[in-house]
Amino acid sequence: MARQPKPLVRSDIAYSLPDRIVVRGKDLPNEVLGHINLGDFAFLQLTGNAATPEQSTVFNAILITLVEHGMTPSAIVARMTYAGAPESLQAAVAAGLCGLGSVFVGSMEGACRMLSEALPYGTKHEDLKQLARDTVAVWRARGASIPGIGHPLHKPVDPRTPRLFDIAAQNGLSGDYVKLMQLIGAEAERVSGKSLPVNATGAIGAICCEFGFPWRIVRGFGVMARAIGLVGHLAEEAERPMAIELWQRVEDEASAHLRGEA
Repeated sequence: MARQPKPLVRSDIAYSLPDRIVVRGKDLPNEVLGHINLGDFAFLQLTGNAATPEQSTVFNAILITLVEHGMTPSAIVARMTYAGAPESLQAAVAAGLCGLGSVFVGSMEGACRMLSEALPYGTKHEDLKQLARDTVAVWRARGASIPGIGHPLHKPVDPRTPRLFDIAAQNGLSGDYVKLMQLIGAEAERVSGKSLPVNATGAIGAICCEFGFPWRIVRGFGVMARAIGLVGHLAEEAERPMAIELWQRVEDEASAHLRGEA
């Protein structure tokens, strides 16, 4: 039996020649550098399409929202790793990024998945309120936290959320997914009796659905953006270190009871 030829290994993203670098069909030195900002280039890299002005505004707002949120666990672990291996800044950034999951930043992936599975792309639902009720009921029956809902600090409103929704509306990217996310938040608050605002990752998950992004890549937006924030934290750590102080204080407090001090 004749062997079947192996399929070609193929990528449509980029190629290089001795005198040329082409990314997504654009000459990097002459058509990209000095012409496209980082957010728009990320959009081009991810989708293969140049962002419209409206898409550019919304996508850049998403990325900027995710760059920084203070002394979060990812920032702390990045600083701690840098204290132990200052020769390896990339390892410290990677350590911080490893903590982006279902609780921090990665919940935008969960929100996008929840919404796109409840209302598959290209479909309509005649009663979004009922769909929201059904969605909340399913998550409550699982005993699981609804992604994109609630925040330990920002109550009763996450200040980022209304702004993100406003920007999306102003640029034609506010439709059924944004409405559904808002309805899910309202329903979750009604049945729980708790303050459960739609948080920034919930807003971003909904807007990513308006773009039609596959939910599996949405966490990557947080990875891209937070990497910038972590480099900023490491730049500050190099100038004004705090990691060793944090380590020593935690060690002292955690072991105080063993020394009979608590």
